[in-house]
Amino acid sequence: MTSNRPPAIFIADAIALDFLNSVATPVDTAVDWIGDGEGFADWLEQAQLAPPEVLKALRGQTLPGELDRVAAQARSLREWFRKFVRDRKGRKLAAKDLRELEPLTRLLERDERFSRIVKSPDPDGVSSLQLHETRRWRSAESLLLPLGEVLSTFVCDEDFTHVKACEGPACTLLFADHTRGRARRWCSMAICGNRAKQSAHRERVKVAQHRLSR
Repeated sequence: MTSNRPPAIFIADAIALDFLNSVATPVDTAVDWIGDGEGFADWLEQAQLAPPEVLKALRGQTLPGELDRVAAQARSLREWFRKFVRDRKGRKLAAKDLRELEPLTRLLERDERFSRIVKSPDPDGVSSLQLHETRRWRSAESLLLPLGEVLSTFVCDEDFTHVKACEGPACTLLFADHTRGRARRWCSMAICGNRAKQSAHRERVKVAQHRLSR
């Protein structure tokens, strides 16, 4: 299915933050990758949070407007979690933060995960058995469940002192700085990092020209 949206942005080194970055202004115009139901399903596929066959089936069986309503719920979840992260980035989470996670807890309680035994080829090409975890995708609203999983995993596993906002003046993107020395400053060197370099170059040229004209 065609879309006017560019490919989604996955630069945060944490899929939970990539979800927050699903609305951004990569060039000059704001883009919301989950602005409607089709966009939400497409973003989930790009993020590999829902199997393509599940998304295809749900697209075929949902009522008109149902996916759009679920996308609206996803946007509400996104903005609630954005505030949670922005209020706590740069410091470790504490036990007192748990009470603010009630919306996420309620979403997790709706999940229907289960395990089953499946065949899996081993490196020698011989069929073996393994335990595979999956979930029941009963309705369009089940598409919210993998979001609950990645957000809760992020809260429990990520050190929030490593969560940063891009230093680009107009940039809204967040990322987890897992670099050596925690020296990352930009969402991407190709976007805001390059803009900063160009701005610094223009400023140096301006200062040099001013000195020459004195």
